[in-house]
Amino acid sequence: MSERDPTPDESAPPLRVGLIGYGLAGAVFHAPLVAANPGMRLGAVVTADPERSAAARRDHPGAAVLPSADALWERAAELDLVVVASPNRTHVPLALAALGAGLAVVVDKPMAPTAAEGMRLVDAARERGLLMSVFHNRRWDGDFLTLRALLDGGRLGPPARFESRFERWRPVPRPGWRESSAPGEAGGTLYDLGSHLVDQALVLFGPVARVYAELDRRRPGVEVDDDAFLALTHRSGVRSHLWTSASAAVAGPRFRLLGGAAGYVKHGLDVQEERLRAGASPREPGWGAEPRERWGTLGAGDVAEAVPTLPGAYPEFYEGVRRALREGGPPPVDPLDAVAGLRILEAARESAERGRVVELADE
Repeated sequence: MSERDPTPDESAPPLRVGLIGYGLAGAVFHAPLVAANPGMRLGAVVTADPERSAAARRDHPGAAVLPSADALWERAAELDLVVVASPNRTHVPLALAALGAGLAVVVDKPMAPTAAEGMRLVDAARERGLLMSVFHNRRWDGDFLTLRALLDGGRLGPPARFESRFERWRPVPRPGWRESSAPGEAGGTLYDLGSHLVDQALVLFGPVARVYAELDRRRPGVEVDDDAFLALTHRSGVRSHLWTSASAAVAGPRFRLLGGAAGYVKHGLDVQEERLRAGASPREPGWGAEPRERWGTLGAGDVAEAVPTLPGAYPEFYEGVRRALREGGPPPVDPLDAVAGLRILEAARESAERGRVVELADE
C-alpha cells in the first residue's frame, strides 16, 4: 500500500476473500494483491484444474482450495468478498450468484460481454445493497499516474490528442478461450487489453461522442481479433487514438499526449505486472518504482526533460475495496464506469463491421 493510505484498523478482523479462478488473472494479479493487504485474508480459491489446485495450495497454504463455485457458495457465511477471475463468459453468472449469496463482488475486466449484461450486474448489486467493483488495475500504472499528475498540474496545457498502446509480439496464437471466437467468450484483444485502453481514456478525458474502429486478424489461423485501432472523440474535444495488438513486431510508445504547451512521451509497460509474474510481493520495498532509463519525457520542439515515473500502485485497488467495505463510501472503480467502457467497445465492433463512425448518445 502507498504511504498515504491509512493503516487498517488492527482491531477489525481481516475481510475474508474467496477467489474464483487461478489462471493468469487469479494467480498473478488478484491473489498476491489480496494477500498483501493486511486487512484481508484469502480464505478460499476455486479451481478444478489439478495443477492450478496444487499451485494454489503451495502459494496460499492458509486458503481452502475448492473444486467448484457451488462449493464456495456453501461457505458463503465464512466470506465477505468474492473475486471473479474466471474466463470472461462466466463473469456475469458467477457475479450474480455471489450477489445472490449476499457477498460483495470484485469482477475482473471486462465485467461482462455486453453493456446490457454489465447493467444487469449493477442493478443486482444495487437491489441487494452490496458493493461491486471492477478490476481496472491499470488506473494504478505508474506511467498513467504520472500522466494524470502532469495534466492536473497544467504542464501540458490544454490536451488535444492522446495516443495509448498495448502492443505485443506473439506471432504464434496461444491456445485457450482468449483466442476463441465462440459466442459469449468476449475474447480477442479488443475486449482484453482494449478494456484497459478505453477505461484509461475515459478517466482522463471523460465521455465519448464518436467512435471509429478497425479490427483485424493478422496472425495465420487466429479466430478472433488480434489487432485493433480505436479513434475516440471525447465530448471535451480531446481525441484519443488507441492501439492494441498481439502482432506488433516493433511497439510504438505506450503513451503520447500532445497539449497546447507541451507533449509527454513514454515507452515501455508498467513494471508491476512483470514483478508479479516473477513472484515478487507488493509488500517488498520499492514496489512499483521504475528505473530511470524507463522514464518518459516532457517537452516541446527540441527541448525535453526526463520526468520521473510515479510508483505504480496496484495494491491501492484492494485497499479501496477494504475501505469501502469497512468504512462505507464508493468502490475504487465504479461499475458504471465499466459499463460506459463496454458501450464504447460495442460501438467499436459496430464501427469495424460497418466501416463508419458510430455516434454515441448522451449518457
